Amino acid sequence: MAVDAPNPLISTQKSSDSGLQVALHPLVLLTISDYITRHTLRRQKGPVVGALLGQQNGREITIEHAFECLLSEAEDEIVLNQTWFEERLQQMKDVHKVPALDLVGWYSILPASGPQPVHLPIHRQILHSYNESAILLGFHPITALGGSAGGKLPLTIYESNYEAEETATAIGEDKEMKDGESQLALRFKELPYSVETGEAEMIGVDFVARGGGNATAVDGTTKTPATEKSEPLSDKGKGKTRANKKSEEQDSEASKADEQHILSREDEELIASLTAKANAIKMLHARINLIAIYLQNLPPSYILNVVPEDVEPTEKKYTPVNHSVLRSIQALLTRLSLLVPADAVAFERELMSEQNDVNLVSLLSTLTQSIKDVRETGRKFAIVDTQKSIKSKSDRSGGPWGGSGSFNGVMGVGDLLS
Repeated sequence: MAVDAPNPLISTQKSSDSGLQVALHPLVLLTISDYITRHTLRRQKGPVVGALLGQQNGREITIEHAFECLLSEAEDEIVLNQTWFEERLQQMKDVHKVPALDLVGWYSILPASGPQPVHLPIHRQILHSYNESAILLGFHPITALGGSAGGKLPLTIYESNYEAEETATAIGEDKEMKDGESQLALRFKELPYSVETGEAEMIGVDFVARGGGNATAVDGTTKTPATEKSEPLSDKGKGKTRANKKSEEQDSEASKADEQHILSREDEELIASLTAKANAIKMLHARINLIAIYLQNLPPSYILNVVPEDVEPTEKKYTPVNHSVLRSIQALLTRLSLLVPADAVAFERELMSEQNDVNLVSLLSTLTQSIKDVRETGRKFAIVDTQKSIKSKSDRSGGPWGGSGSFNGVMGVGDLLS
C-alpha cells in the first residue's frame, strides 16, 4: 500500500505552540461557497482567491467578511493585482468602520494535504505588503462532496512562519558547519478554529437555508431565439403554421406546469420547519438507540446486580464499562421524572381546561367579528334604503323643482320666450 509523502510546506512543529485562536463567522463561508459556485458554473479559468477581513487582538483573530480578488501574472507567477486590490481593500475598510476591520489573511482552494508551491507567491505578497501575520484559509471541495452532513467543515486554517530549512543527509555523513546564517523557508501550521455568529448573521443564514429548499439549477446554454420561431411562420402551407401553434401551446402548458411547482414563501417556511423537526426526531431516535445498545452490551453484573453462574465476567463480547457514561445515563433517567406529571388525571384535566379556554377565546373572537360584519351590513342597508325613500318622494312630488307634468325640472326654449 503506497504511503503519501508528507507535504514539505507543512511545519513539523506542534500547532499549539503559537497560541492563536481563530473565530470564523458563517458569512465568510457563504461568500466563499458563492464564489466557488459562480466560478465553476461560469467555467472561469484561473485559481479561486479571495481576501479575508476581520480583527486581530493579540493572539485572537476574527474572520468576519471576505471578497474575491483579481489576479495577474508576473514573472510566470500568479499574484494579486496590486492596484485593484488596494482600491478594493480601501473600499471595504470604508464600509466596515464600526468595528474597524482590516486584512487578516486570504483564502483559496487547497488539496487535503495542504498548501502547494503555487500558493507561495500570493502569500509572500500579502506578508510583505499588507499583514506580516496573515493566515490562509484552505477550502477542500473534494472533502465537501464526499463528506456526510453534520461532519467537520471542509476547510483548514493555516498560519505561516519562517523556519530553518533542514537538508536531508545520509546516515553516518558529517554535516558541514558554516558560520553564515541558515536559510529560512516558509512553513505552514494548522490552526484550531471555532465558529461564531451574531444575530444579523443568524437571520441571514436562516433566510438562505429556507430559500435553498426552492432552489433549482437552470441550464443557461439552451437558447430559443425569436428569429428561429419566426422563420417557420413565413413558410407556405397551413400545416406548418398549425404545427407551430401546437408546439407553442405545448410549450406554454409546460411552462405553466413548471410555475405550479414553484413554492410560495409560506410553503418554504412550512417545509423548513417540518424538516427541522424531522431531523431533530431522527437524531433523538438515533441517540436513544445508541444508549439502549450500549446498556444491552454491558456485562450482566451491571444490569442484574448478580453474576450468573454460567457466564464468566471476563468475556470480551461485552462493552467496556465507562462509569462516567453510566452516571450521565442515570442523571438523564432521573430528569425524565420532571417531564412526566405525578398526577396524570389532574394534568389531563388542567390541559383540557386550558384547551377549552383557548377554544372559547377563539369562538368569542369569531362572534365579535361576525357582529361587526352584521353591523356594517346594516349600516350600508340603511344608507341604501334612505336613498331609495328620498328618490321615491321626489318622484311623487314631480321632481326636485316642485312642478308637475312633463317639466321635470328642465327649462326649454318656449319657457324663455314666454
